[in-house]
Amino acid sequence: MNHLKAFFLFCSGVDLRTLERVPTDENKYLGIGGTILFTGIMAFLSAGYAMYTIFDSYWLAAGFGLLWGLMIFNLDRYIVSSMKSGRGFFRNVLVALPRIGMTVLLAIVIAKPLELKIFEKEIDAELVVMEQEVFQTQEDRIRGRYAERMAAYEADLATLEAELTEKVIARDAAAAAALAEADGTGGSGIRNMGPIYRAKQDRAAAAQAELEATRLTHLPRRDAAQSEIAGLRATIDREIAELDRGQYGGLAARIAALDRLSQGSRAIALAVLFVNLLFIAIETAPIFTKLIAPAGPYDYVMAEYEQGFEVAAKDTMTVRATDLKNRIRYHTEVGVYRTTADIAAKKAEIDADLRRRREELGAGDFGLG
Repeated sequence: MNHLKAFFLFCSGVDLRTLERVPTDENKYLGIGGTILFTGIMAFLSAGYAMYTIFDSYWLAAGFGLLWGLMIFNLDRYIVSSMKSGRGFFRNVLVALPRIGMTVLLAIVIAKPLELKIFEKEIDAELVVMEQEVFQTQEDRIRGRYAERMAAYEADLATLEAELTEKVIARDAAAAAALAEADGTGGSGIRNMGPIYRAKQDRAAAAQAELEATRLTHLPRRDAAQSEIAGLRATIDREIAELDRGQYGGLAARIAALDRLSQGSRAIALAVLFVNLLFIAIETAPIFTKLIAPAGPYDYVMAEYEQGFEVAAKDTMTVRATDLKNRIRYHTEVGVYRTTADIAAKKAEIDADLRRRREELGAGDFGLG
């Protein structure tokens, strides 16, 4: 038996000395051991990639990956080696259900980091979109903090501009009317500088005066509003520039990106599902192999070996129980006999004492006769 074969048999959890007595079962346990070994290797790769994504360190990734791979390897080896054949199919299935549930959970955990690696290019593209969404959300929050003040200043500025524009339009209209009256192109249609022109000229002058008064009061307010708006925009730009634009691509972000891709693409969702099913099939293969395969010579030898221990243990326990029962009976009967003898001896002693007293009383002379 070469070293590689011995190693695969060790991985299966089989007892080598017992298997040497029944070599026909060797191939079955070689296959089970190989499956357990490769499951551990995939667990090592999966955990190593996940840790490298988190810590960006080859040494930490290799160390934790090795630890995780050995743990999964040992757990799978225990799960498979602890299953016993020869109890009946349905009873074996019932006993195996907790083990199957555990292996399915392990398969999903092992598959997830490898899924991230398989769909790495698609995830990187989606991360760019998610990163922009996160940055946009951060910027919107900053703008939202100043939105109310900005809207108030902008509304005030719009009102001032509207009032100034209204005064300019009124002034221009009055001036145009006076000019049209003067050259005869409008108004009365008579070209002269008569009373109608002077009245219109007075209205134009009044409109100009109102415009100047409005500018006098509104322009400082407009400049102040524009200054406040410019200050708020500068503050917003400064806070946006000070945002932490760190690298967006951790393990949680990649899992979220893969989930978004699965929701948006049926093809990716099916691919992720099939990867999970593949790992579940690999992880549960040794258990189903032991369930489906009939009990072989190795199983019968192990059952006989274990039954011998069970019978010996029961025989030893029966002997001890019988011995204990006999000792209890012995001590009980001896105690009863001893107590009975003590009572009889005490009674005899009391009777002898009473007879002696009676004789002493009978021999005494009290002058009653």
